[in-house]
Amino acid sequence: MDSDTKPSVPVTILTGFLGAGKTTLLNYILTQNHGKRIAVIENEFGEEIGVESLIARDGAEGDAFADFYELSNGCICCSVRDDLVSTLEELLTRRDRFDYVLVETTGASRHTLASIFWVDSELEGRITLDGIVTLVDAKNIAWHLEQQTNEVMSQIAYADRILVNKADLMPDADDRRRLEGQLNAMNALAPCMYLLYPYELCTSHSIS
Repeated sequence: MDSDTKPSVPVTILTGFLGAGKTTLLNYILTQNHGKRIAVIENEFGEEIGVESLIARDGAEGDAFADFYELSNGCICCSVRDDLVSTLEELLTRRDRFDYVLVETTGASRHTLASIFWVDSELEGRITLDGIVTLVDAKNIAWHLEQQTNEVMSQIAYADRILVNKADLMPDADDRRRLEGQLNAMNALAPCMYLLYPYELCTSHSIS
């Protein structure tokens, strides 16, 4: 099957405030045998993710191409050196090595990231925006909503799906209904899902 007839690659944009569980999720994706071939694009390799140490410990399968590294569980990781469009274009030259793309948004505008799916002719038809997923954690989301933190409010407002991580910290049904009401007031279209651990994103059809 040539590049013109291959199905488009689903891309999920992942956002979430500090402490929501993104680091745990990305570490899981890059290290565990979950059976999915996911290409993870970060704005930069952070010390928390420890991509360099993963590569040194596990090695890279095949060859490293550009700033991309293929890890032992079949996933690919990379950082954005110039811009996301060129990174995606380079990644698509190895289309047979992955099935999904997950873009982590620290330090980047979600509006800018989402817009490339419609305005860039080179990528048109080759990638599809699967959705913008916002990860929040049950322990701290109430404080952020009370403070009306601009970044958090924006992340919720632009989400296609809202995943509440550490759901065991909010066992009370009334507390959950109250939170769902607050989230619904900011974004009535995004369904809310509870997770015990952020890596359940890989099995929740949020990446599919």
